[in-house]
Amino acid sequence: MDIEPAAVPGCFVRISGTFDSLRTAEQRVADFILKHPEELIYLTVTELAERTQTSESTVVRLCQKIGYKGYQEFKIMLARDLVGPTETVHEQIASNDSPEALKTKVFAANAQALKDTLEVLSDAELERAVDALARSRKVEIYGIGGSAPLALDAYHKFMKLGLCAVWLNDSDLMAMSSSLLGSPDVALGISHTGASRDVCDALENAHGAGATTICITHRATSPITKASDIKLFTAAKETAFGSDATSSRIAQLTIIDTLYAGIANQDYDRALGLVQRTRAASAGKRY
Repeated sequence: MDIEPAAVPGCFVRISGTFDSLRTAEQRVADFILKHPEELIYLTVTELAERTQTSESTVVRLCQKIGYKGYQEFKIMLARDLVGPTETVHEQIASNDSPEALKTKVFAANAQALKDTLEVLSDAELERAVDALARSRKVEIYGIGGSAPLALDAYHKFMKLGLCAVWLNDSDLMAMSSSLLGSPDVALGISHTGASRDVCDALENAHGAGATTICITHRATSPITKASDIKLFTAAKETAFGSDATSSRIAQLTIIDTLYAGIANQDYDRALGLVQRTRAASAGKRY
């Protein structure tokens, strides 16, 4: 079922981002919440279960799956979202838009992508990813097409922290190199759609060889998640230009920046020294 995110942040972004991975009964509850947010504020957990022909445990389980302790905490956060300012920032770009309108829509979409990604990005998964990268023997980073520059950015950042990082965007090299990984190596695959066959195959190879696999993607039910031990999700609304929109890439780049900061913070003084050394090494290349 294709659900459009509601025009309020937080709770609704989390529900929309996980909808496809929910059980049928949980989807009925989620569908009701998305369509009747104001009415939900006045319903008890029993009443919501009755309205959706589910059980109280199903309602509570849904709330926990999207990051809340239970139904009461979810209702509190929902009420906060509903009384806050709401803006429709995901407007489609139209062929007759003026430069001013384009500027407003693009900037708003990029800002909203970061805000929404902050809501769906799991703190626990982020911590697992940082720990795996920090203790890795080798890190391979895969990205094809529009994701290739993002993989290169991750390589650039991780290399400066002293990680033994490799950036690959050739399908044959990805296949061969990933098959040689093992514990405690890490393979990081970046794909907005999560359906890049070359990236998925490389992660499957790496996983089979014993490496820890991480993905940065938008879709919770995409093929890349099945080959990933650790899943980092973005939340960027697609426009008429699809996943090529910068909003999706900004969200992915910001996750990479967060991983970089997390790794550096595990040994701050050492990381600072390494970054300063790399800056000094390249200083002579500038005018």
